[in-house]
Amino acid sequence: MEFLRRAYNRFVHMVHELAKFGTIGGIAFFLDMGATNLFRFGFGWGPLISAVLATCISATFAYLGNRYWTFRHREQSGLAREYALFFLLNGIGLLIALIFIGFTTYTLGLHDPVSYNIAKIVGVGFGTLFRFWSYKRWVFLAPEDPPVEPATGLPETVPSRRR
Repeated sequence: MEFLRRAYNRFVHMVHELAKFGTIGGIAFFLDMGATNLFRFGFGWGPLISAVLATCISATFAYLGNRYWTFRHREQSGLAREYALFFLLNGIGLLIALIFIGFTTYTLGLHDPVSYNIAKIVGVGFGTLFRFWSYKRWVFLAPEDPPVEPATGLPETVPSRRR
């Protein structure tokens, strides 16, 4: 019975975390798409540079939202470390999106806004799957389990390690 209760609690916690991640991601997505289209079709910049610059802007927003809201309960392993890893992993997610944009623009020869935006959305979708997995794995680390008292098997009472 204890196993089922722990599994249920873990599932509920993951759904809650995923909902917050999705909210931050949704806002970052609209920021990214708006900036990309402004750069690409408003300023006439190239398809890849537009995506790169917009992703830098939206990724900064996403880092702050995820660090201080979505994953605030997780260990803080240092702002510099987290930020560097976050942007490295975002770079991989961006590369995934750029593959779709580059294929659509340069291989298929489609230069219209609809094709560009479909390629961007599909690429961002695949990149997001990678980012969610990688952020939890390497950036926003799970808090350590508290020590267990040998006599009772219950967690020891330890002062909060919030920083």
